[in-house]
Amino acid sequence: MRRIGPVSLLALPAVLVAYLIGSIPAAAWVARLRGVDIRKVGSGNSGATNVLRSLGTGPALAVAVFDILKGAIAVWLAHALGLDPAWAALCGVAAVIGHNFSPFLGFRGGKGVATSFGTMLALDPLVGGGAFVVGAACIWLTRFVSAGSILGALTAVVLALALPRPGWLILTVAFLAALLIWQHRDNIRRLQAGNERRLGEKK
Repeated sequence: MRRIGPVSLLALPAVLVAYLIGSIPAAAWVARLRGVDIRKVGSGNSGATNVLRSLGTGPALAVAVFDILKGAIAVWLAHALGLDPAWAALCGVAAVIGHNFSPFLGFRGGKGVATSFGTMLALDPLVGGGAFVVGAACIWLTRFVSAGSILGALTAVVLALALPRPGWLILTVAFLAALLIWQHRDNIRRLQAGNERRLGEKK
């Protein structure tokens, strides 16, 4: 297992900057341009799925791409600064936490699916890509975004363990998956009760 190297003067500021990058509430700002408070429509979640249901495909696609890039940029920033890969992973985690608990939204936010995917893809394209393929296939087959997101996250953990990958990456992927599942706890209850909304389904 690779150990985290000595803390450089740039490491902690990089984590803070990554958190701030992640906290940019793209969904809320895009919705505001349309005269909509994303926190008061649909699920109230500041993420691409709620934007899709509330504003349509174009705005949702823009938000999804931006949220993916937040995680990837946080990792790339750490690499550009010459930080240890484990610190790059921590920057990615900070971006996801910023997305989920944004100071711009009263420490509320989205569920971190797109930003987690961006982080995993930047850290390990095979793990991130595999998670995306499985998650997207599940969404396509079932039209349950929550189920696809959870299955994709679990797939990333399995891939990180099976390939195998360094301990810091396994811990990072496991943490992101656990956080994603926790953020979907209400969706899990609705899935169990049989009243979770499918993609494209009207209220």
